[in-house]
Amino acid sequence: MNRRDALAANLETVTRRIDDARRAAGRTDQVTLVVVTKFFPVSDVRLLADLGVAHVGENRHQEAADKAAQCAELDLTWHFIGGLQSNKAAAVAGYADVVESVDRRKLVAPLGRGALARGQDVDVLLQVSLDPPGATSRSGAAPEELDRLAAEVAGTPGLRLRGLMAVAPLGEEPDSAFTRLAEVRTGFLAAHPTAGVLSAGMSGDLESAVRHGATHVRIGSAVLGPRPVIK
Repeated sequence: MNRRDALAANLETVTRRIDDARRAAGRTDQVTLVVVTKFFPVSDVRLLADLGVAHVGENRHQEAADKAAQCAELDLTWHFIGGLQSNKAAAVAGYADVVESVDRRKLVAPLGRGALARGQDVDVLLQVSLDPPGATSRSGAAPEELDRLAAEVAGTPGLRLRGLMAVAPLGEEPDSAFTRLAEVRTGFLAAHPTAGVLSAGMSGDLESAVRHGATHVRIGSAVLGPRPVIK
């Protein structure tokens, strides 16, 4: 099986998983697949686009910038989903259509400057931490910090507040983590009704994420296979 056929088969399997999870949850809305291409070559991005993938996610700034530049002619929506440094935020806004990992106010102003310099608004998701108190294994803002952070984003020219992103903590059952996330989202939507995007779920836990309301799932290995080792 060549690479294109392998990707097509994997995409079909993942799409079926998403649809089955959506139907099992009694949902009639669509769930967007974001394929995470970290460490995979530009050739894979081009194959994915040819196979109908519209949303691509990247974790590292330099790799993301290079791929976005090399694929500029493709009709792709680029999601930056990795940890974001404030000194690189403006540069990330220069190519990313969606920044999913905004977890502190220090990032907001440079993101806005980068978006204005680019001449295109950037969609922002606030990354919320699902860690129990005292744990620090994952990035993210504490739930009680979301309203202040949301106000900062909503008031910054060039940025559009679209919703939330989260990652299930390591070592915890996804259902438990995503139950907490659904509760946080309910309160967040009450204050920000137009920010309905919820990015949650990866290759191993997408079903749980969809069951708890994810509108976007970020899938890497289930589509692309084992991640290449980068030395």
